[in-house]
Amino acid sequence: MLDQPRIFLSRIFLTDDQSRLRAGWRLLIAVILTGLFFQIVDLVRSALSMTGPTTSIVGSLIDFAVVTGAIYIARRFADKRSFASLGLNINKQAGFDIIVGITIAFVLMFLIYLIEYYLGWLKFESFAWQVDSPSTVITYILRYLVVLIFVGWNEELVYRGYILQTLTSGLNLLWALLISSFYFGIEHLSNPNSSWMAVGGIFFIGLFFAYGYLRTSQLWLPIGIHTGWNFFQNAVFGFPVSGFNRPGLFRITVSGPDLWTGGAFGPEAGLIILPICILGAVLVNMYTKRHKIS
Repeated sequence: MLDQPRIFLSRIFLTDDQSRLRAGWRLLIAVILTGLFFQIVDLVRSALSMTGPTTSIVGSLIDFAVVTGAIYIARRFADKRSFASLGLNINKQAGFDIIVGITIAFVLMFLIYLIEYYLGWLKFESFAWQVDSPSTVITYILRYLVVLIFVGWNEELVYRGYILQTLTSGLNLLWALLISSFYFGIEHLSNPNSSWMAVGGIFFIGLFFAYGYLRTSQLWLPIGIHTGWNFFQNAVFGFPVSGFNRPGLFRITVSGPDLWTGGAFGPEAGLIILPICILGAVLVNMYTKRHKIS
């Protein structure tokens, strides 16, 4: 009789082979750890009387440490798998994947710029160095690049790394893709100028980024695409990125239909993003045809 409650609890908490916790519990642990670490950071800042705003680079470093630390602990102790097994093998191919990912992002963003320009939806106003001094432009562009590298790492580690792969182990790949990409979209709903169109666009972008992971079994390609996507979209071509509009190298005005351009949220909330994601998947497929999948 004493074995029955034990068996019942095992079925709730442990996988069928009882080697580790079920996927839902592992995800919950990762969420709790992340929230706990951010709380600790807030307590430390409060204790040190750091009540002012955190600079973007310092804030990004803190986010990097918190997210990476939480996922590392969850992966090692809840999943009982190595951190590298999330798709973070460090080798020559990793560097090449990142470079190709950034290049693919440049091609896609440049194409969006050309399409909107030739359709008359976009007007080029000036280059950044015609408004600000070259030193000012270089400084904020480099600072923005550093921030976006951390953003690309954090979001891919979480969404295409831990969430997608944990859900796949607990459900199946299809449901894991749909749920992780939908959650990726929902997380952007609180961004400035967001809408359900934006959520839908981010959902498809999430599927596109996930395709890069699936084709390589590594996170480096989607990390490269994600970083380049944000950088070229805003810091270079001057589009808003997920509702945030900072000055880029190109100073532009977008006046085309919001349904297609995404309006103040940026191209990710417009229908233009659908063919762009499809083209991106084609480029990923072309690149990975000879890619040795580990």
